[in-house]
Formats: sequence, C-alpha cells, structure tokens
Amino acid sequence: MSDQQRDAIGQAWDGVVATARRTAAEGLVVGTSGNVSARVGDTILVTPSGVPYDRLGPEDAVGVDPDGNRVLGELAPTSELPLHLAVYRNTDAAAVVHTHAVHATAVSTLVPEVPPVHYAAAMLGGPVRVAPYARYGTEELAVNMLAALRDRTGCLLKNHGTVTYGATLDQAYDRTAQLEWLCRLWLAASSVPGRGPSLLSPEQLHDVQEALKGYGQPG
Repeated sequence: MSDQQRDAIGQAWDGVVATARRTAAEGLVVGTSGNVSARVGDTILVTPSGVPYDRLGPEDAVGVDPDGNRVLGELAPTSELPLHLAVYRNTDAAAVVHTHAVHATAVSTLVPEVPPVHYAAAMLGGPVRVAPYARYGTEELAVNMLAALRDRTGCLLKNHGTVTYGATLDQAYDRTAQLEWLCRLWLAASSVPGRGPSLLSPEQLHDVQEALKGYGQPG
C-alpha cells in the first residue's frame, strides 16, 4: 500500500468514526446499534462489531474488499456487513449510514411507505419505501433493502431502522437525519385526533425533483 493510499484510508476512517459518533450524539443509535461505512478504492471501511464508538481509534480501523474479505485490521466487521456490501455493489455509493432512529423505526412498523408529508421525500428520490422484515446480518435483509432502495437513496427496514447512502459521509448522514425528521413530522401530524395530514401528490414531488436538478438543495 502506497503512502497516498494509506493517507486516504486514514482520513476516511477518521470520517467513519466521526460520523458514527455523530449518530450516537444525535440520538439516532443507542450503544453499538447501527453502523457506518465508507469506500476508498477497493477497500470498504466499516465500523467493527460490538465496540462503542467513543472507544474507536486509528488502530481500530476495519476494512474489507467488495467480497467481504477482511484486508485491514484485527476487529470483526459489523454484523450488518452484507447490507453495506449490497449497497456498494449495486449503487455508486461512497458512504453508507445505518441507524435505529426511533421515529423512523416506529414508522417502519406502521406503513409500507413513508407518507409524503413534505418535499424532503424528493431529496431521497421519492416516497421512501419500507423493506420487508428479515433478521439483521442476513442476505435476505440485504435483498429486501435493495428492492426498497430502487431509484432511492434511502429506505426504512421494517421493525429495524434506516439505511441511506451518498457520495460522501456527510451526504449519507444528512439523508439519514432528513429521513428521521420526515418520519417524526408524519407521526406528529397524524397524531391529531380526527385529522389526517395532507400529502403531496406525485406531480408535486416530481416538481421538487426537477427543481433540485436546477438549483440544488433548498435552504
């Protein structure tokens, strides 16, 4: 491994750890639940299994190749490795964030698709689907997730949590936070007795997607 490759992997690992700690600090995971990964060339850096994020250091870096073979580090990779590998094999992702965010997980138990109560859904590619339940760490879960991610950059895992990806760790994280906010918004709006939230039409979401192409993110 060249010095340049080593530096790139070191920087990416620092980003993985910082993002994992951010998910815990902002209440998207509890303990060691959830996981984060980033791709550098043919190396996929992933958070290790069962290690609190605040204890991770440079010496704890874990890397695998696209087939899941460990090529870096001594710790075992996250048990959700099949999920991360599936995203990298089937999308142009450079980073993946998986959480057990409370509001998003709650919504995953109620509906097959997150109701489009806000144009934030368009930022994830359209109405966010819920992947059918399968046990964590299984290929079945990875397959279900890929179907839910079709033409999307995020989805919910039924009775489990969220998955988002992006071109950077920041983008993947921001999409996770946006998805959790969207689910929280729907739960709040739908909890008013005798009232139901208004929903955006497919045409309205499409209009937002076209605007995003021309102007980028709102704000």
